[in-house]
Amino acid sequence: MASKKVLIIGAGYIGWNILDLLVQENYVVTGFVRRKEHGEQIKASGASEVVYGDLSDTAKITGLTVAHDIVFHAATADHLPSVEAILDGIRQRADTGLSTIYIHTSGTALTLDDARGAFKSDKVYHDNVASEIDSVSDGAPHRQVDVPIVKARKQLGAKAKIAIMIPPTIYGINPKHGRLSMQLPTLARFAIKHGFSGYVGDGLSVHSNIHVLDIARAYVVLLHHLESTPSDDAMLLHNPYYFCETSGDNEPSWKEIAAVIGDSLHKAGVISDPTPRTIPGDAYGDIYGAETDVFFGMNSRTRAVRLRALGWAPVEKDWKASFAEDELPLILKQGI
Repeated sequence: MASKKVLIIGAGYIGWNILDLLVQENYVVTGFVRRKEHGEQIKASGASEVVYGDLSDTAKITGLTVAHDIVFHAATADHLPSVEAILDGIRQRADTGLSTIYIHTSGTALTLDDARGAFKSDKVYHDNVASEIDSVSDGAPHRQVDVPIVKARKQLGAKAKIAIMIPPTIYGINPKHGRLSMQLPTLARFAIKHGFSGYVGDGLSVHSNIHVLDIARAYVVLLHHLESTPSDDAMLLHNPYYFCETSGDNEPSWKEIAAVIGDSLHKAGVISDPTPRTIPGDAYGDIYGAETDVFFGMNSRTRAVRLRALGWAPVEKDWKASFAEDELPLILKQGI
């Protein structure tokens, strides 16, 4: 394991946890980050090298890819130039007879429907059925990046092992890092500012979810699978998709999430009324802007069939306990 060189682009909320696990297994890990302060943090976590830059530094990213056996992109699901830079580096390695493992981070926003809080969907996507994911419109969120990756994977064939991890709503913290997730803290900050916990429409739509430490373990399980699987394996060549969720058939509705946030903030003495209610459209700008209803109002139900078949299983707190015990104290400490 010590000879494997790993590049993590975006060693942040997800990537930092992946780095921690890989360092424990004696991989040689390079972190590509923007800020010196964060670079010093991942260096202290065991990164062998820290390279500073941003996703627009495509020549640098290509050069780093050429120099590494394994690449994780965990910075964002929507930056095509950086992904193209990685794929260019993979092709250069392939031209010299070197294989590369590349795990890209997408997101289940690609499966969003148009519920706008009105209903819980019966549609569930399974990662062992590639056609279910490939049936999603190329105009769906994240597909502008995922589709070029899939095309490159087909062109490269057995010369590279490429997978796309597709996480749902991520929650939880690593207490050593002190970094918050996005969705639940965003809704909590909205509640603190407006005095009530809210949801879109009737709040009936649901999302699968996962703790950040569980998904970091999932990346490592996937990496080990790719390392041990022949490059010409039919399933590896046919299906690059891996969902990762812990909620199964018990996905919470956005109304249920809002109720937990409202109750937690009320108990903390932050808001006077714990009762959740519909967010008016003119307040969307205090969450995700005009597109608030597109995410918080929609259904996204996914099943991590393939990772569970590899032996991965969640071990962390559920979203309710994690929010109340871990995330809320940090939110209140940081303020809005």
